[in-house]
Amino acid sequence: MTAELVRGQNHPLPQTRLEIRVSAGHPVVACATCSDPHGAVRDEWIAHPGAPTLPGIEVSRRATEAPRFTVDLDAVPEAVHQVNVLLALPQGAGGPAHFGATAAPFVVVTGQDDAELASFTITGLDAETALVAVELYRRQGAWKVRAVGQGYAGGLAELLADQGLRKARETATAVQETVAVRIPRAEPAQLRTSAADGAYTRPATPRPNPTPGSNQTPGSNQTPGPNQTAGPDATLAPGPDATLRDGLSAAGAASSQPTPTPDAPQPPGGPINYAHPRRQSVAPPSPPPAAAPARPGQPAPPVAGDATGWSMEERLYNQVWGMFEDLARSVAAYRSAVDFAESRLDQELDQVLSDPRSRIGGTGDAAREAARAKCEELTDRARQALDRDLAQLTAESEVVEPALPPAFARWDNPAWHAYRVPMEIPMALRLGDLQLPESPELRIPFLVRLPLERGLWVDSGRSGSEAAIVLDEAQLRRLALDCAVAHAARLLAVYPPGEFTVHVIDPAGTAAPSLAPLVGSGALAGPPAAGAQGVSDTLAKLTQRVDLVTMAVRGGAADSLPPDLDTAEQLLIVNDFPHGFDDRAVTQLRYLADEGPAVGVHLLMVADREDASAYGPVLDPLWRSLLRITPVPDDHLADPWVRHAWTYEPLTVPPGSAVLRQVLDQVVAARRSWRR
Repeated sequence: MTAELVRGQNHPLPQTRLEIRVSAGHPVVACATCSDPHGAVRDEWIAHPGAPTLPGIEVSRRATEAPRFTVDLDAVPEAVHQVNVLLALPQGAGGPAHFGATAAPFVVVTGQDDAELASFTITGLDAETALVAVELYRRQGAWKVRAVGQGYAGGLAELLADQGLRKARETATAVQETVAVRIPRAEPAQLRTSAADGAYTRPATPRPNPTPGSNQTPGSNQTPGPNQTAGPDATLAPGPDATLRDGLSAAGAASSQPTPTPDAPQPPGGPINYAHPRRQSVAPPSPPPAAAPARPGQPAPPVAGDATGWSMEERLYNQVWGMFEDLARSVAAYRSAVDFAESRLDQELDQVLSDPRSRIGGTGDAAREAARAKCEELTDRARQALDRDLAQLTAESEVVEPALPPAFARWDNPAWHAYRVPMEIPMALRLGDLQLPESPELRIPFLVRLPLERGLWVDSGRSGSEAAIVLDEAQLRRLALDCAVAHAARLLAVYPPGEFTVHVIDPAGTAAPSLAPLVGSGALAGPPAAGAQGVSDTLAKLTQRVDLVTMAVRGGAADSLPPDLDTAEQLLIVNDFPHGFDDRAVTQLRYLADEGPAVGVHLLMVADREDASAYGPVLDPLWRSLLRITPVPDDHLADPWVRHAWTYEPLTVPPGSAVLRQVLDQVVAARRSWRR
């Protein structure tokens, strides 16, 4: 399994015979330097195209778009404790002037068996013309790889000088001269002739130009289908296999041929057309809205729905998850750059303190000031790159948020005031907002796919959250109940009429004020179940439904279900757990949490885990099976890319707003009109 690294992150190397591959999209110069335990680089410890080999190390002999480094760490001298992988742009080659004008270089470390061990995408580059991509270093007899991504605007000479090479400028000049001689000349393009094409025939009609604003590229007229969307819920793995790609390419080539009419005569000896004469192909989805032309020198303004998808809803969903990933990786790059700058400062200060000569005169103070200035410079540059990314994401959020449909929108969005009961289930539901401390004003919608794959747990406890500690227990429980009712109302509103049913267990009747919108509108399947008997009856009914549907699905006998069985999605709101629950009821609740989501039965628990501490570890699987959300902001959620701790902020109905009751009234009215 490949480890995707960010700046400053390290990863152990299980093998010592490695190959480091770089994909830059343009010619780059590959170099490698070795350093001792103190970080010093000797003049003879550098490999470059003019001298491509060192003991255990070999680099590419010319500037190329995909240079490779061959490393045998067992053959590296014992005095070497670190191997630095360097990349530089060739001078005077007609290529890009700096790394910021090109695609981000991609580095992958593979083992002897060609298995990928670690990868690193070097983002955030601007005016740099040389950089340290990764470093292999020895720690306690084992080797590790660290993602560095440190760039130098002064080029290879500045990089080598920073590593302590005495003849840095002379070496950099020699490397550039060697590369300039070995850069291959571009061959002129040759046009194919009819004789060279052989049996190739062109279609009778010219190919139409691609639609402006579409994502199609020359040579492809295929739009991914609904099951091929590269959305956030797709598995993070390489793309489709070669067979699928070939099939799509062949289909695209066939669809570009003109379809003859049924009565049109076929030319003798021509190609056979296997298309049905009266069958029309499915029209591709409308392209995302095109952005307004940007001013010269300015980036194009963001557009809502500027993502892949077969519908506007799917494009917005993918765009939101793209913003989520972009913010996660931008902040990860900033944090790793700051950590790298601080660790480098510590190393340089340790070197100054370990040198007795620095204690005499002012050389030590000057070295410390220089180290601190370098650390501040790196930190400032990292912050500038982060601010640039945050500005782009903020501008995108400002155009995406107003365009979201009700299922994706906050309660204060005008989409809820223009609410109409839907006729189909949306892709996802918004449960709240996510934010990071580096950008508290930028909030990313927290979307989960529908139908729900796991239950929800609104934590009414006071543990772990600073915002919860300042509230008293009664106020926190009231907020948790209000949050649960708002989520239940949102689920009722986004499903078609009669396709979603809500049940409530309130053993002590303490949730009556918060449940008033659901009870007063008639949106519940029945009155809230109270007492131990109500708990037992409700759980028995839902458990029986799960058993019947599960057996019908496994046996392929869905028609044999009882006619009075409610086939709609079921949501059970549980308040004051475990009050009113005996051992049998607890077992049934665990069964619903495990088996219910697969057959359309979901839990929405409002509980404090401390109240159920008497059960000990017996209920640990129950809590783990539920998605924990909080009625107050809390940083307990992690993203799937770099595992940041994100602050979750719940959705709240604006004070004094009647939008919740209005939406529920429309849901109940639609259900009655449809007699469901």
